Amino acid sequence: MATAMATEKTGLPELTNEEIKRYSRHLIMPEVGMDGQRRLKAGSVLCIGAGGLGSPAAMYLAAAGVGKIGIVDFDVVDYSNLQRQIIHGTSSIGRSKLASAKDRLLDINPHIEVETFEEALSSENALRLFAPYDVILDGTDNFPTRYLTNDACVILGKPNAYGSIFRFEGQASVFATKDGPCYRCLYPEPPPPGLVPSCAEGGVLGVLPGVIGVIQATEAIKLLTGIGEPLIGRFLIYDALRMRFRELKLRKDPECPVCGTHPTVTKLIDYEEFCGLRPAAAAEVATVSASSAYDITSTELKARLDKGEKIRIIDVREPNEFQINRIPGSELIPLGELPRRYAELDANAEVVVQCKSGGRSAKAADYLRSVGFKKVLNLKGGILDWIDKVDPSQPKY
Repeated sequence: MATAMATEKTGLPELTNEEIKRYSRHLIMPEVGMDGQRRLKAGSVLCIGAGGLGSPAAMYLAAAGVGKIGIVDFDVVDYSNLQRQIIHGTSSIGRSKLASAKDRLLDINPHIEVETFEEALSSENALRLFAPYDVILDGTDNFPTRYLTNDACVILGKPNAYGSIFRFEGQASVFATKDGPCYRCLYPEPPPPGLVPSCAEGGVLGVLPGVIGVIQATEAIKLLTGIGEPLIGRFLIYDALRMRFRELKLRKDPECPVCGTHPTVTKLIDYEEFCGLRPAAAAEVATVSASSAYDITSTELKARLDKGEKIRIIDVREPNEFQINRIPGSELIPLGELPRRYAELDANAEVVVQCKSGGRSAKAADYLRSVGFKKVLNLKGGILDWIDKVDPSQPKY
């Protein structure tokens, strides 16, 4: 696939004298040389996201001389991004990630073109955004967008330089090439909603996306130049704690609904619904109503505590999170320990469960009700909302 892509382009652009100086360490390698560098200049990569993976990937693509780099993102730079999203700096706090990233890339290499798309990737715009680019680099952090990116790449025949990260582990591959597998060949169905925590809940080692993002950039460069052996049909797993790489062989699934011999998914679908994140309309109304009945807001909880009401506040986060901030008087019972420790609580007492933003505590509240607790409420928005509405002196994370 890499060779085919590299030889498709005709009339490759010439390199200026300044570019020859800039890329001299590429040019003296016979595997790249003048022709390879001209292919990079003629090439284009669309990065989905300017976050942990997109940051190092885009920076190295720019430095390598990829002629056009596109970025899709609609977020702003936050303090919590700076631990890993190295394309942004402290001076960019509050700025659009796209504006911050574009400035940095053009500072690295003013000879390239940077296109920015400040919109959420969706089934309505994915084909339009992907079509002009040679390679799509998947730097997403959620399952609906991963499946959307995969399906759009298969439909358009665009290779997907894939990467994902969580805590200390990273994964990388190249999907959706003509003869190789796609993401759905590996994961035909998404995991149940809430089973896999996000990086915001589980954390991520700051250097990890640097390793995986650079691997993604390497694969994109190989695809554009036609050198080496891309990660097609191979799934790379990186364990940062043990400093180990493992490789799994992947095969194209002839029964795959997207890239198989008789595909059933021939157009983009509702990926939120596919991943179980958007229930049917009638069920959604019922779910919202039921959820609201079991929620309590931060201001409501504070008012009741000020009145002297006896409410037991259970924090279901992890001990390291409890060290960062906490609601005064709260008790720590991590969510994973709740099934063996709920007997420590009075099933007839009023209990409010809380976590960082309300997701884990909602599960905890459901569990407690399932084992006979009658008066359980979930703190809506978690401790982050408590800090916003009640106690802004505490740090956020």
